[in-house]
Amino acid sequence: MAVDDDVLGKAYDPHVMRRLWSYLAPHRRRIGLAFFFMAVGSGANVAGPVFIQRAVDQGLALGQFDRLALYTLLFFGAAFAEWAAVRLRVHLMAVTGTRVVCDLREELFAHLHTLNLSFYNRYAIGRLMSRLIGDVGVLQDFVTWAIVGVFRDIFLLAGTVMAMLALNWRLSAITFLVLPLMAWSTNQWRRRMRRAYRAVRRRIAVLNGYLNESITGFRVTAAFVRQDRNIRHFEELNRSHFEANRRAARLSALFFPGVDLLGALATSLVVVYGGWQVLDARLTPGVLIAFVLYVDRFFAPIRDLAQRYNTFQSAMVAGERIFELLDVEPEIRDRPDAVELPPIRGRVEFRHVWFAYGDNQPVLKDIVLTAEPGETVALVGETGAGKSTLVQLIPRFFDVTHGAVLVDGHDVRDVTRASLRRQMGIVLQEPFLFSGTVRDNIRFGRPDASDEEVEAVARAIGAHEFIVRLPQGYETEVGEGGVHLSVGQRQMINFARALLVNPRLVILDEATSSVDTPTERLIQQAIERLLAGRTAFIIAHRLNTVVRADKIVVLDHGQIVEVGSHEALLRRQGAYYRLYTMQFRPRTTV
Repeated sequence: MAVDDDVLGKAYDPHVMRRLWSYLAPHRRRIGLAFFFMAVGSGANVAGPVFIQRAVDQGLALGQFDRLALYTLLFFGAAFAEWAAVRLRVHLMAVTGTRVVCDLREELFAHLHTLNLSFYNRYAIGRLMSRLIGDVGVLQDFVTWAIVGVFRDIFLLAGTVMAMLALNWRLSAITFLVLPLMAWSTNQWRRRMRRAYRAVRRRIAVLNGYLNESITGFRVTAAFVRQDRNIRHFEELNRSHFEANRRAARLSALFFPGVDLLGALATSLVVVYGGWQVLDARLTPGVLIAFVLYVDRFFAPIRDLAQRYNTFQSAMVAGERIFELLDVEPEIRDRPDAVELPPIRGRVEFRHVWFAYGDNQPVLKDIVLTAEPGETVALVGETGAGKSTLVQLIPRFFDVTHGAVLVDGHDVRDVTRASLRRQMGIVLQEPFLFSGTVRDNIRFGRPDASDEEVEAVARAIGAHEFIVRLPQGYETEVGEGGVHLSVGQRQMINFARALLVNPRLVILDEATSSVDTPTERLIQQAIERLLAGRTAFIIAHRLNTVVRADKIVVLDHGQIVEVGSHEALLRRQGAYYRLYTMQFRPRTTV
């Protein structure tokens, strides 16, 4: 996504409008009705002063009360028609805007679920949330108010000019004398407002970023007693944002009253010249009154069009960012001829696998490894050795650069990802829970599981005891990210979640690294129950959790340097022996 948050772009971008029209097209009938009511309302607005002119010249001046009443009634009828037309137009476009935004947001959300881990490694979550919420909201305002609103202003302006010329071309010419000054001031305001608006957007982006970072890292802030300093820094950023808004507000405070002042000047000129014409009996009072009303109507759409400039500019950039996100292609997708993976036994084979992130140096180099059905394979090595990358190739979170990963003899690139991942259970280092109840989180992978099945897997894992002690048992709300539970409790629920899908293949990526030793023993028991009869790949920095593995694989700089059982590798006194003795060497006290 090449568009930054502080870039404004064009006030009108045909490419964005063409893309946006594809979402508006299904609502053509409703938009057409909105334009019809816009025309009706604008026509009624333009017709109003004519009825006032007739009421004065044909009713009041001639003493004919019936004509006075008739044109007064027609004026009120035009006002009522305008009110009804505006109400219907706004309702139609509000429904259309909401529907378009709903469709767009659903498409964005679905599209984000098709993208791969590499995408989320590159882009911050805050930027994606800004697209889903902020930019889509800008487009909603644009569709609801701006599109038809611009045509309404143009229609009103054209209709008012024609009505003014039809009434009296001399008064029209006097009114138009202020237009060069109006054009110059509008252009000056537009250029300065563009710079001011860019500054506002830049500062709000910085403010939101710091706010998100501060809330996310609050525990670190509290631990280092940084609250006062963070508050002062936030106040500085907030004041900077305030100053940028104040400069933008100052420009608006100069421009829009200036437009009103020019309108008052035009009205004054019309009244002076028109009044002289009335006194000289060359102009009727009704025409002068109607013309004064038209002068006010003439400047109103000009004010609106100037104000909509920033709306269009924001909408074009928001649309560009949204469509650029929608245009991001998944790097990993099912092949057109991909087949459903049949129920597996659990044999996993790495055939001369090489892998690199993008154009970088290889992370994995010529990996040759086989896990037989029911076998537990432990991956150990220093940080950055490639352990997590290796296991992420099995569910095809990434594709190999060279070589192949096979499950029961099927290349994982030849089967659908859904059929592959449905037969796997994955437990990550950071135990993540979704907002909802404990029961909802356990059945996350199998929404149709019964309450009895949920409780059965919780008992099997050893989580039932602490769950029933929670305030509402299985119906306890875990909070955002599982904040109401301890790390160990969240991890136990993750194990239960994995067991419920009855996987044939299990991947544990440092699943015990975030818990204390007593909790680790409970989780170790849960691991033994989860892995029983299943093929498993375990990554662990704590080597005491992998000593019972059937096969221990030692990785170093992306290469397999040793393979064997715990006892065999210790006897060899190689890389594993050094890792193990380093971790369990007695600490010398000083």
